[in-house]
Amino acid sequence: MRDDKTEGLVPDKKIDVEEILKDLENYHPRRRGWTWRTGRGEERKIGKFTYLNTSDGLKKGQPLPAARYFDGIDPQGESIITTEIASGRFEDDIRRMRMAAWHGADHLMVIRTAGQSHMDGLIEGTPQGIGGVPITRKQIRAQRKALDMIEDEVGRLINYHSYVSGVAGPEIAVLFAEEGVNGAHQDPQYNVLYRNINMVRSFVDAAEAKCLMAWAGIAQIDGAHNANATAREAWKVMPELMVQHGINSLFSVKAGMKKEDICLSTVPPTAPPAPCMRLDLPYAVALRELFRDYKMRAQQNTKYMGSSTREATVTHTLNLLISKLTRAEIQSTITPDEGRNVPWHIYNIEGTDTAKQAFAGMDGLMEMIGLKRDEGPLADKVRELKERAVLFMEEMVETGGYFKSVEEGFFVDSGYYPERNGDAIIRHVDGGIGAGTIIPRESDYMAPVTAHFGRNNLAPYGEAAVKDPASLIGGSTLEVPSRIVYIDELDEEDNVNVRMAETEHLRHTSLIQPEMEWQGDGIVQTTMFLPVDERTASFAAIEVGRKMGLSEVEVIHTEVMQQAEGTRVEIKGKFNQTIDLAKLEIPPPPDILTEEEVLLAVKENPLKIVAGTVGEDEHSVGLREIIDIKHGGIEGFGVDCHYLGTSVPVEKLVDAAIELDARAILASTIISHDEIHYRNMKRLHEYCVEKGVREKLILVCGGTQVSPELSVAQGVDAGFGRGTHGLAVASFLVKRRAELDSQPRTSGKAGSADSREGV
Repeated sequence: MRDDKTEGLVPDKKIDVEEILKDLENYHPRRRGWTWRTGRGEERKIGKFTYLNTSDGLKKGQPLPAARYFDGIDPQGESIITTEIASGRFEDDIRRMRMAAWHGADHLMVIRTAGQSHMDGLIEGTPQGIGGVPITRKQIRAQRKALDMIEDEVGRLINYHSYVSGVAGPEIAVLFAEEGVNGAHQDPQYNVLYRNINMVRSFVDAAEAKCLMAWAGIAQIDGAHNANATAREAWKVMPELMVQHGINSLFSVKAGMKKEDICLSTVPPTAPPAPCMRLDLPYAVALRELFRDYKMRAQQNTKYMGSSTREATVTHTLNLLISKLTRAEIQSTITPDEGRNVPWHIYNIEGTDTAKQAFAGMDGLMEMIGLKRDEGPLADKVRELKERAVLFMEEMVETGGYFKSVEEGFFVDSGYYPERNGDAIIRHVDGGIGAGTIIPRESDYMAPVTAHFGRNNLAPYGEAAVKDPASLIGGSTLEVPSRIVYIDELDEEDNVNVRMAETEHLRHTSLIQPEMEWQGDGIVQTTMFLPVDERTASFAAIEVGRKMGLSEVEVIHTEVMQQAEGTRVEIKGKFNQTIDLAKLEIPPPPDILTEEEVLLAVKENPLKIVAGTVGEDEHSVGLREIIDIKHGGIEGFGVDCHYLGTSVPVEKLVDAAIELDARAILASTIISHDEIHYRNMKRLHEYCVEKGVREKLILVCGGTQVSPELSVAQGVDAGFGRGTHGLAVASFLVKRRAELDSQPRTSGKAGSADSREGV
């Protein structure tokens, strides 16, 4: 399937965007149509666990951070996972697509600029000046070509998605069919209600666009979720949404789409602190039951999403529970960049990981629980929602249909049908963008093109023409891609080549710069607490950022801890310098011995240690994992361990080591307030010197907030931080003992900074 001219990706090398841009005029997509995850419904063993609701794993991927405790497993759920890739620079989005795919995303959605919905034709080249994210042939082709390579790397097919909307909808549908786009938003009601495009024009265009999408196997996602995402009281407009879903779904079927390619875009109507499960779950159940032949694409409601990552993640997780309970086939991941207007790399990945982590944690949940559908509040609410939706539809029919109903204000912002509160979205059949542009076809109309909707008078040209109209012209661009006219660039000053020339030094030298959205953007984010009110804190935080050397400092999040005591503030700003990796001094990674080498060294020369959690610290779990044989600790290598417990005074540790003739002290220190962990390390070193045993004893300290460099600066031999395993500590003890034993004894302070250099 791979083009012979396209080399595969190498995991530890960056994707070469410049190479992808070469020869684009001759690239054509290698497949069409939407794909679902494979291997669903199979019971499978992954690591030490048996999973019931997973799909085939990745060939290359990035496991969740906690996977290090479970042998690096990376279970993939059954649902497609979406992430939105839309920074406005498609060359940088290619890199983010690769990151997202490694974390499990297989539906990469590029959001069109809203302004593009009003353009009456396609955009060629890559003009960026129109604002937002213009969808152009060059962008689509480059990203689809990149995704071919990413698919091969991760071992999973990836769906590429954008929007078929606006007055250029049919043309965009042709473009997507030609260029291998796999999924698209298409809903004429979205055009009418949210873009004020003429109703007749919107539905006629939609019929043509849906016909093309059906030919190309492009999965359709509707736009009914916009009512929930914009309504003043979204928990009241649920029957209205169900009607919108029904209209678009059946219209799509009539235009030739398969039901399995039609996906309802569902959004929960509320979020905490509202009692969201009691309100949102019945709606999701009603949708699943009323539209059982269609797919569900679940999305977080952006209406309630501010700039707090914690708040967004909690709501997202609750939404994921609803998705699990109602079997959503596609799970979208909206992140706080919606509230911050900063679509950063890290939040795309965090949203994707939240979905992957939640689905892994809920594996097998439905085999243990069930929804109470026979009686009770869930059953009553589901029935009520269905009845109100049916009554809504019946009134629309009695009124004269969809167009007449929109004119009379059926689609409201705060009414629970049949309530209407004078806040409807009202459009007129002869108004809006594109009004009067629909021209009836002549009686002998004929177009020799593929996937064309409506009467086409092909019978006079023979049965072959009826089955394949494009055969009359030797094939259209859908069958003969070489007929596509490819236009590269229109603007000499504003195009991808100019942008990439500006960042060339970051791709071809040892220079790097922080980034959050685009290569070389220099953006960094930092969080602080300021003991003042919210408004004062915002301006003070900007000044803090400036004094840190950042430019263009902006506040992206504030959160009052208590109105008199202070405010949490997050800022972003530009770091306008580069870091030269060639000049960066990076100590070599620890040289860890093999288990066999450590076992042999301890067997030949027995090793005794004392250990305890030092100071007033009661934590013990971390140290026990380093010591205990059952956790792969140093006891397993034959080390004789004497554990003194928690809250052990520094002096007691040293005295015990002297009394037991131990060779090393392991001091655990989790609490780090007021730098107490480093002060205890310094006291440990000094007391050993006072007792005259520093030359003999190896001092090792560890904890979640421990920095190796800062630990050594306090006088101890080594510091081990979060994620350390027993083998690393045992390896250090064996090697450090060998170093000390090979050195001549001195009368000075043994274990000085000089003697520990390089540890």
